[in-house]
Amino acid sequence: MAKSRIAAVDVGNDALKANFGKMESSIYIPNVIARDIEDRPVIGIEDLDEKEPLDNLHIRVHSPALEENNAIYRVGNLATKTNNSTELDPGSSKSEADQTLIMLFASIAFDAVSGETFRPGKNDVIDANYTLGTGLPLREVKEGKDVGYRSQLLGSVHQVEFLVTPKHQGKKVNIKFDEVKVYPEGFAAYVNLIMDNDLNVINKDLIDKQILIQDIGGLSTDIAVIRNRNVDDDKAQGFHLGVAESLEEIREEIRTKHGVELDSRRDVVDIITRKNDRHHIMVKGSRTNVHDITDRILLELAKKEYRYLRNVWQKNSQSEICYFVGGGSAVLKDYLKALNNKLDGFNIDFFEDENESIWMMANAYYKLITQLIGESAPKEETKGKTAASKEK
Repeated sequence: MAKSRIAAVDVGNDALKANFGKMESSIYIPNVIARDIEDRPVIGIEDLDEKEPLDNLHIRVHSPALEENNAIYRVGNLATKTNNSTELDPGSSKSEADQTLIMLFASIAFDAVSGETFRPGKNDVIDANYTLGTGLPLREVKEGKDVGYRSQLLGSVHQVEFLVTPKHQGKKVNIKFDEVKVYPEGFAAYVNLIMDNDLNVINKDLIDKQILIQDIGGLSTDIAVIRNRNVDDDKAQGFHLGVAESLEEIREEIRTKHGVELDSRRDVVDIITRKNDRHHIMVKGSRTNVHDITDRILLELAKKEYRYLRNVWQKNSQSEICYFVGGGSAVLKDYLKALNNKLDGFNIDFFEDENESIWMMANAYYKLITQLIGESAPKEETKGKTAASKEK
């Protein structure tokens, strides 16, 4: 049987984050794609292989799971440079969007051509087997969409061909999944709170508490109610509200008021969250404050998110703390803290380390899929490890 490599992939609405193998490889790709032609023009084509491959992903994707099969795309940073780039639309389902699969396949194929695990066969084709841990919003899992998403990935071969991509031009990767686990994003966040990468418990005081986890993403908000170490399916709620629409609104107001065209929502997030010159843009070479635009729109969104928290907490009054996670939480943190101090004074917490918050889901999927593999391995292989785990 072909060797299976671990892939823990979070296809976030803002960016894809993925861990591979034994955490020796990680990939971050903005979740932006753009349809393209096979022979995309490149200035200085003879110097192509000196460029960064991840910033120049140009691929053809063939998969029976896709509605638009065999299409050619720019992916990630390369896609943001076009005028036809697309991001996930508000109101769409992550599990039903071609874009989710294209990003997933692109990241896995890139890992396959970049590492030492898989070797090319005939005609520069790599046959790559993966064990995948990934996730979907709680709302989609409650609607049963995880079943269809998983079945799309299993049982088929998905091919990614690298076209005008530095160092990998002409390579093809045939991706086959030996196992796919799709986790609710809220539960994944809980796992990341209580376990380290070696699956050791790090926050024992959280294990038996009733806690809330409010995951604010680009397109949706999930509030998971954790009790008895599991998500309470009846109490958990998902909402069609994320930061994407507000980011688009900010982008449009900046364009209308200042005549500045930002490439993507990623640029808006950078303006809001960066450490230096926050809430400032360059207009005709002059540093310009756009805080009036960002403040008004983000405060309005924060008020809606806070109402969700209040409503869920009222129905789960014995909750001890709410953790805010997800990229949207990083954007709204200051506004939510100010609202909470002024209004209810709930016991809430954020991850001050922005990088930890961004990578939370990908790290959680890695822990969950690693644990699954450990539990399904032959007993003689895991006996020593189990004993060691008990000692800890």
